[in-house]
Amino acid sequence: MKKILITGASGFIGSFLIEEALNKGWQTWAGIRKSSSREYLQDARIQFIDLNFADKKSLREQLLAHVEKYGPWDYVIHNAGVTKCLNTADFEKVNALYTRHFIETLREINAIPEKFLLMSSLSAFHPNTAYGRSKQKAEQFLEAQTGFPFIILRPTGVYGPREKDYFLMLKTIQNGLDVTAGFETQKLTFIYVKDLVQAAFLALESPIQNKAYFVTDGKVYSDDEYTRIAKNALGKKQVLKMRVPLAVLKAVCTVSEEFSKFTGKPATLNRDKYNIMKQRDWTCDTLPLEKDLSFKAGYDLQRGMQECVKWYRTNGWL
Repeated sequence: MKKILITGASGFIGSFLIEEALNKGWQTWAGIRKSSSREYLQDARIQFIDLNFADKKSLREQLLAHVEKYGPWDYVIHNAGVTKCLNTADFEKVNALYTRHFIETLREINAIPEKFLLMSSLSAFHPNTAYGRSKQKAEQFLEAQTGFPFIILRPTGVYGPREKDYFLMLKTIQNGLDVTAGFETQKLTFIYVKDLVQAAFLALESPIQNKAYFVTDGKVYSDDEYTRIAKNALGKKQVLKMRVPLAVLKAVCTVSEEFSKFTGKPATLNRDKYNIMKQRDWTCDTLPLEKDLSFKAGYDLQRGMQECVKWYRTNGWL
């Protein structure tokens, strides 16, 4: 029986990764902080571990104790990270430095897995945000390793049940308002969370290693198409469309970020998020993923959105 560790397991993507590992019958460890929610991690087969990535000495002791008791993991999906934070320096600390600590410690204690999968982001490719740069640094450190089998996945916009950021956009449309950033059409790409999970496990179980892949459903959507698909899924016939000038959006993001310093909670709208929203082209090449791993997305945006809306309504979000 394969043994797998999935870090960031309490999050949106992580909880779906855990479910798939359990479906495969693998011994599954969920890497989460003690303070993290276990709402979607209720299966009694899940084993929990709280790894201290900030302190290498502590991390070494934890990993040595685990290996002594259970042996090393066959697979590791390093999904832990932050997408928003109060201090931009925390992006590099959590997404890059902690990843480096983890990889170095696995090497030092001779617990290198059969495959180490880093869940990165399309934002790591030619990054223009602190988040993207932190992910790029994590990738670069991993790619510099020898004798350490890895795969890097760079998903585009990930959506699905339990996700909260795209949910806010759906809720806005449900309330009759479509707010779009800028006047130039955006080219958008998406991946449904279940398809991302499929890609991750195909990568783990394939003989291919030491490569990076972009992950999308293989289609490109305009911002207007996104609204149309969302309206259809919600059964909403009429919405008021507002295109917000980028200068206004930047001002709103700046104010929101400054206000978050008083609340002590990271803002959804911030300067880093503005740099993401102002981008007009989020296209990328998924042919290598399709060719190497025989990956084919089961959900386009229309099917995925319909399933999302159904889940949000069933669970009282909408």
